[in-house]
Amino acid sequence: MASNFWTSSHYKQLSDQEEVDVVHPLDKEKGITLEDFKLIKMHMANYISKVAQHVKVRQRVVATAVTYMRRVYTSKAMSEYDPRLVAPTCLYLASKAEESTVQAKLLVFYIRKLYSDEKYRYDINDVLQMEMKILEALNYYLVIYHPYRSLSQLLQDAGLNEINMTQVTWGIVNDTYKMDLALVHPPHLIALACIYIATVLRDRDTTAWFEELRVDMNVAKFDSIVREIRRNLDMSASWNLSTDSSGGKGE
Repeated sequence: MASNFWTSSHYKQLSDQEEVDVVHPLDKEKGITLEDFKLIKMHMANYISKVAQHVKVRQRVVATAVTYMRRVYTSKAMSEYDPRLVAPTCLYLASKAEESTVQAKLLVFYIRKLYSDEKYRYDINDVLQMEMKILEALNYYLVIYHPYRSLSQLLQDAGLNEINMTQVTWGIVNDTYKMDLALVHPPHLIALACIYIATVLRDRDTTAWFEELRVDMNVAKFDSIVREIRRNLDMSASWNLSTDSSGGKGE
C-alpha cells in the first residue's frame, strides 16, 4: 500500500465536484436526474453499511466499499451497472483490499435474508462477474486513504482526544460517506472539517488551534467541506423529524 497520500493513486484520482455531479447520458435517457443520482448513491451507501453489519467487517472496509461504489459511477451508468449488485460487490472487493475478506456466498446469504425484493436476488456468479467489471471501472486503483488515519493525531494535537469528542468526530466522519467528499477532497481536510463541526456541536473553543492550521490549509476547500457536511447533517435531521412525525415510516 502506498505510504504517502500525495504520491498515491487516490490523490491522482481526485476530481472536481462538477466532474462528480454528472449523470451518465444513458441514465439521463432513463429519466434519472442529478438529485435522483445523489439519492441512489446515498441509499446504496446505507445498503453497504447494513450488509456490512451482518458480515461483521470494520468501518474502514465499509468506507472503502462506499468510495469504490461512488467512483464507479463517475464513469459508468447505473442503468448498465445495477447499484443493487455494484454495492455488495464493492463491499466484497473492499474486504479483500483491506485484508478482511468476506466470502461471496456469505454476502449473497445476507442480501437474500435482508431483502425480499427479487431485484436484489443476485447469486455468487453475479458478484464475481461484477467484481471484474468494477476492477476495470476503477482502473485497478484500489488504495483508498480515509480521514480516520489522521483523526486520532489531529484530535490529540487539538487537545480533544477524550472519548466523547473522539466518538462524536468519528460519527461525523462516518456520515461523510453519504456524500462524494472522498472523491473530491484530501482525507486530512475532511478530518479537520469533521473536528471543526464536532467542536461547534460540543461548544469547544479551538479557535487558536484552527488559526494556526489555516496558514498551511486550503481555506476555500476546508470551508466547502464544512458547508457540505453541515448541509447533510441538516438534511438528516429533517428526515429524522419527518419520519418520526409519520410514525417512523419513510417514503
